[in-house]
Amino acid sequence: MKTQLLADAFAELSTPLIADAALRLKIPLRISPPGIRPVIDNQRLAGPALPVRHFGSVDVFLEAMQDAQPGEVLVIDNSGRLDEGCIGDLTALEAENCGLAGIVVWGVHRDTPELRRIGLPIFSYGACPCGPQRLDPRDPSALRSARFGNFLIEPGDVVFADDDGCLFVAAARVDELLSVAREIWQRERHQAEAIKSGHSLREQLAFARYLEKRAADPSYTFREHLRKASGAIEE
Repeated sequence: MKTQLLADAFAELSTPLIADAALRLKIPLRISPPGIRPVIDNQRLAGPALPVRHFGSVDVFLEAMQDAQPGEVLVIDNSGRLDEGCIGDLTALEAENCGLAGIVVWGVHRDTPELRRIGLPIFSYGACPCGPQRLDPRDPSALRSARFGNFLIEPGDVVFADDDGCLFVAAARVDELLSVAREIWQRERHQAEAIKSGHSLREQLAFARYLEKRAADPSYTFREHLRKASGAIEE
């Protein structure tokens, strides 16, 4: 899927919907460690991953941007460090200048007021005023992959991020994933409107019937019941 179409398709969706769709389709999902948040609330981000490993110097980001394609997301592996802001306003401006959709950092940022003025979607653990004061040996995979928690992110992966966090999926099944996520979204919106109109969720999901069946058969699960009732919750 083209990058703009990807961003447009995600515009009305969310990472929880993507996660639910992946569960339904049995697509492997890599979820970022808890705590990754947008610098500006209510921002969302979707695009192909542009992975890079930070080792103490900003030049690795500039090198990654040399061949970057518009709409890609710079995914920075800074080992989850909280003691140095590895990106700031200049990196964000350069990313914006070369058409990147945003930045996701396994670590922290700095220059928060400037980043908010720039407005580029940036996700991290938060802010630290101190920049890097180290210069480690450069990893041979610095421009080929990025670790993010226990996961490895490579070109060909797709990034989705919003207020609920960040997740990564392989590009091969993104179209199918987004289609199912939209189906779930539409069903949930219908259910939400029905609740507002006085038709409870318990009624919509025939919850009393589920309780009866579970009483007769303790092995009968709510997920099994939802599949039969076409409910969008949990699956």
